[in-house]
Amino acid sequence: MKDMDKIKRLKEKHDVIILVHNYQLPEVQDIADYLGDSLDLAKKASKTDAKNIIFCGVGFMAESAKILNPNKNVIIPDIDAKCPMAAMVKAKDLVKLKAEHPNAEVVAYVNTTADIKALSDICCTSSNGVKVVKSVSSDEIIFIPDQNLGAYIQRFVDKKMILWPGFCATHHMIRKEDISKLKKEHPDAEVLVHPECRPEIIDMADHALSTNGMVNRAKKSDKKEFIIGTEKDICYRLKNENPGKMFYPIKSAICPNMKKITLEKVLNSLETLEPKIDLPEDIIKRARRPLERMMKVGRGD
Repeated sequence: MKDMDKIKRLKEKHDVIILVHNYQLPEVQDIADYLGDSLDLAKKASKTDAKNIIFCGVGFMAESAKILNPNKNVIIPDIDAKCPMAAMVKAKDLVKLKAEHPNAEVVAYVNTTADIKALSDICCTSSNGVKVVKSVSSDEIIFIPDQNLGAYIQRFVDKKMILWPGFCATHHMIRKEDISKLKKEHPDAEVLVHPECRPEIIDMADHALSTNGMVNRAKKSDKKEFIIGTEKDICYRLKNENPGKMFYPIKSAICPNMKKITLEKVLNSLETLEPKIDLPEDIIKRARRPLERMMKVGRGD
């Protein structure tokens, strides 16, 4: 394939590693040096020797890579690939909430902007949220920004969770009818959903898992069919890695922001090493600590 040869040549020329999230377009997944979820990609970003990181995901992910690699160039192929949920938290509002709960520690889902991480005590992902909250010494937690993930974590911890009223539109829009219809069509299928789904969706599932948790579960399970309650393009990876099994997505579960990154834009970034993520030094310094604390806690699923 002509594009693949060009990509390989440009990667070697510019010393580039390409990190790709599980929700990216299939053709973008195909060019990944590393394909994974938020926690895996954060760890990979922190350990790479490559001079340039091209991050195929949304803005907060590329920011996290920059925070963990301040001396490297972090490039996102489309600077407008943002996470709407991350935009639901404003710094001034978080400062106010912290003042109202002075004994609370702030646990920030990685789906937050760098300035919000800088105000937080520790980050978490959907794969280690329960483990992170249990690791925090305070019995009072301000959890931002996903109320659904926070409510899921609350099921497993004996702490007061103050939940920010944010949500992922892609997961929040998955309905009981969507799951019920697929269960009726595929009665033997195991139901895997993301913890960003609403509580009633999690109640219908066999397992609530991060995207990499789903990947691991699909490999280990004796089941041959799976209903997948998260962004639909993870099914491309699941099918590739489990050719003898069937995966049924929620067809309406599409993240338009993840789809802003195309193969053409990745090629452009490989040629120009633009657009780069640029963050103030003080934000990088303050946001690094909660990310590093999260990675020390490790994976939870």
